[in-house]
Amino acid sequence: MLTKQTIEQVIISQRERLSKAGKTLPRAVKGIDNLTSHAFIVTGVRRCGKSTLLQQINTTIAQPSKYIIFEDPRLAAFDLNDFNRLHEIAEKDSVSVWFFDEIQLIDKWESFIRFRLDEGYRIFISGSNATMLSKELGTKLTGRHISKELFPFSYQEFLQFTEQSEGETSSETYITGGGFPEFLKTGLPEVLMQLFNDIIIRDIALRYNIKNVTILQQLAVWLVSNCGKLFTGNSLRKMFQIGSSSSVMEYLRFFNDAYLFFYVPRFSFSGKVQMVNPKKVYCIDNGFIQHNSVSFTPDNGRLLENMVFLHLRRQTKEIYYFAEKNECDFVVFQQKKPEGIYQVCWQLNQDNLNRELNGLKEAMDYFKVRKGTIITFNQNETFKIGNKTCNVIPFYDWAKTTGNNNKTTFK
Repeated sequence: MLTKQTIEQVIISQRERLSKAGKTLPRAVKGIDNLTSHAFIVTGVRRCGKSTLLQQINTTIAQPSKYIIFEDPRLAAFDLNDFNRLHEIAEKDSVSVWFFDEIQLIDKWESFIRFRLDEGYRIFISGSNATMLSKELGTKLTGRHISKELFPFSYQEFLQFTEQSEGETSSETYITGGGFPEFLKTGLPEVLMQLFNDIIIRDIALRYNIKNVTILQQLAVWLVSNCGKLFTGNSLRKMFQIGSSSSVMEYLRFFNDAYLFFYVPRFSFSGKVQMVNPKKVYCIDNGFIQHNSVSFTPDNGRLLENMVFLHLRRQTKEIYYFAEKNECDFVVFQQKKPEGIYQVCWQLNQDNLNRELNGLKEAMDYFKVRKGTIITFNQNETFKIGNKTCNVIPFYDWAKTTGNNNKTTFK
């Protein structure tokens, strides 16, 4: 519990610090101009720009507002009762809009938010944990919130932020370095190394009271070193000598909730079959792969595949890999219908052309789709196989229109 004076002083000092922030990239969000009856929730990995987005929204609102960052150590003792002191501050300053950054750190926060929404306050919230937020949202705020996921910069955002032109040079820089704003500002690998460790320690180990942090770190390093590859919970259990597969699956869920890793299942019409088949792992940012992996051999194909996944994931969660006689990297669904079929290859040549085309065609035949796409680093070509069309396109051309979805979701 804190005094009202302490809370107010922290808010003032935070505002002063935020006013001195350096270069930021506007990240447009649709559908919030007249938002009054719903809370706006933005979730995403630590340091991807959630706070910046809230600040940008704050500057466009003419109404009196307050912005509070709960990750501030001076607010470590903040509890549910202190929300009443916040309300007193709001009333004194005629505040009608609240911005709450990393609100999931405060227990039972959703009760206060629902009550103030009913009173007509406009509320904007950020958080770094998908499940912790969704649990509360599904109880107290059902039907009263709009959600948006935020990722590190897409390719188009990267170009704007770094003032580069579209093409091979910029796309190679982006594919190998990723899109975390702070790393793009400094170019220091230590930024990504520290951030990777902060997510493991602060967002997972401390939050879930995990005793064996070493195993957690070793598991994270293995996953970031094997992006695009298959794994099972049982294989990881044996590799790291973890007591049970359920413990492994719990660790994997924690990584996913913190937006550090994503897992793509093999396509099957049976949910049970999807659960037992190996999954592929992908990471939130290629910079993490470059600077936290124990693999010292450059693998541009793996980096390109991870980046393609991220651009697809910005659009939808319904992503699968296809494997029968051959394998296809991504089958993307929208509203339970196949929307796109993609193969990823750094460079097509005589050694891999048939393999890539066969995997793509087999998936196209299975889903009765006539067009498929092979995404490469810099090649542009079209192959006709019977009545099927396989378009080969460079990443920098494909990414212009993919992964830049700013639509919000009403829930």
